Amino acid sequence: MSPAIQFQQVGKTYRGARGTLQALTDVSFDIQPGEFFGLLGPNGAGKTTLISILAGLARATTGRVRVMGHDVVEDYAAARKSLGIVPQELVFDPFFSVRETLRIQSGYFGVKDNDAWIDELLAGLGLADKAGANMRQLSGGMKRRVLVAQALVHRPPVIVLDEPTAGVDVELRQTLWSFIARLNKAGHTVLLTTHYLEEAEALCGRIAMLKQGRVVALERTSALLAGRASTMLRFKTDDALPPELATQARVTGRIAQIKTHDAAEVEAVLARLRGAGVRVEDLEIGRADLEDVFLEIMQSQAAPSPAEAESATAVEVA
Repeated sequence: MSPAIQFQQVGKTYRGARGTLQALTDVSFDIQPGEFFGLLGPNGAGKTTLISILAGLARATTGRVRVMGHDVVEDYAAARKSLGIVPQELVFDPFFSVRETLRIQSGYFGVKDNDAWIDELLAGLGLADKAGANMRQLSGGMKRRVLVAQALVHRPPVIVLDEPTAGVDVELRQTLWSFIARLNKAGHTVLLTTHYLEEAEALCGRIAMLKQGRVVALERTSALLAGRASTMLRFKTDDALPPELATQARVTGRIAQIKTHDAAEVEAVLARLRGAGVRVEDLEIGRADLEDVFLEIMQSQAAPSPAEAESATAVEVA
């Protein structure tokens, strides 16, 4: 079976007054039909460049990209029809209602008489009571739901979600993921970029991580977690940590997390905290999650080996 998405030695070069910038170099990896695939990385890591080339918004200088076997340049219409893309930006036409917007979007793909599917989208995304509302009357979260509906209105086999839950409320997240998970179980391929790593851990079967444009990890989610298993000591405190622990701790507000490897190291950390007079509340000892793994990989300075990356290099220049 052909991959649902295929990047083959993709390169991207920009030329301008300041010289030549190599934005992507020999990026190669596949996403299989029916996968729920995560593409993770810090801002500027290369995610948007890859998606832009996939969507036909930018053209690769070298290499090929295929969607369901269709080249995104040579067979653009078929490739684009196979894709449903939810962008980061809230882009909408203020002159139409929600239902009119979805009918117009259907027309772009030559889809007619699909009111039953539009009704299903409206119901599944919690938009049924907004079908007749003008787009400019909707809240930001409701507009985001309409963008998802627009991406799905032509029933594409491949769904690309680019930061779909950025800045939205918990209700929308739950509604969106419930609906997308149902589509994935029905056979749709999903490519997700997100900074909410708990979402990626819960949803994605396989993950690629980009760092400064390089693919530094490409594994099943379970393998990523198992391969870097460690014990995380989590606690709350209002006190400053002793310097030797502060350098290895991840602190968010009152919550501190320190990586340990075994029970003896846990005891040593707790003894050091007691000795420094640090008052500890809500102490938890648990396994590392995807956020812990992500930070460990991003903080590593070592270049990936071919076995680790399973792909060529990608570099994005802002």
